[in-house]
Amino acid sequence: MKLKEKVIIITGASGGIGAATARLLGSRGMKCVLTARSESGLKRVADELPAAAVIAGDMIDPKLPGRLIEAAMEIFGRLDVVFNNAGVMHIGSVEDADVEALCAMVRLNVEAVVRMSYAALRHFKGQGSGFLINTSSLAGLKSFPQIGPYCGTKFAVEALTEALRMELAGTGVKVAAIEPGRTRTGLFDHWREDQKFDPSQGLIEPDAIARAVAFILEQPDDVLVSRMLVVPASQPR
Repeated sequence: MKLKEKVIIITGASGGIGAATARLLGSRGMKCVLTARSESGLKRVADELPAAAVIAGDMIDPKLPGRLIEAAMEIFGRLDVVFNNAGVMHIGSVEDADVEALCAMVRLNVEAVVRMSYAALRHFKGQGSGFLINTSSLAGLKSFPQIGPYCGTKFAVEALTEALRMELAGTGVKVAAIEPGRTRTGLFDHWREDQKFDPSQGLIEPDAIARAVAFILEQPDDVLVSRMLVVPASQPR
C-alpha cells in the first residue's frame, strides 16, 4: 500500500501505541481519524498531524464504530485502514483481582474489537479494498500467571483475526494482527509497584510498534504479513 493520501481510523489514539502510530503514519502522508475516551489527549496528538479528525468516545459504545466510519467518509471522502488498537490490561491473583474490572476489560478487549472489526470489514468488502489491523499481544500466544483474563482476551483477538483473514482472502481486503511484547505505554500505570515488569528485562517504545504497523501496510498487494510479534530483545519470556 502506498500510504500517502490514504485514510486510517486509529482507536486508542490518545497515547501509547495509537498515538505513536498516528504520528508515524501522518508523517508518511496518511490522514487520520483518531478516537479514544480522552478528547484532550486526542487533540494533543491531532495538533501534531498534517490532517486529522478527532472523535472522542468509548469503544464499548455500539454506535461508535459506525460514527468513525461515517466521519472518515464525510471529512476525508474515503477509508483505507482501521487500526483496532484500544484496550486495557487488568491483572491480579485469584484472591485480590477486581472481577468487575476484569469483566469490563473483556468488553473492551473483545466485544469492542468484534464490533469495530465487523463494521470496518463490511465497509471494506463493499468497496473491494481495505486493511484491518487488530492489536493482539505476546499474551495472545501464551499465558502467564495472574493475567489469565487478559491473555484470554488476546487469544480471542488472535482467533478472530485469523478467521477473518481466511474469510476475506481474495476479496481485496486484508486482515492482520500486531503482537506487542512489553511496551512502554500507560497500560501498566494502575498496577502496584510489585506487579510491574522488571525494567532490566526490557521495554520497547511505542514507536517500534508503529514502525511494525507501517511495515505491514507497506507490503505489495500480493503479500500479507498476517501476524507480527515485536518484543524487546532482552525479554526472556
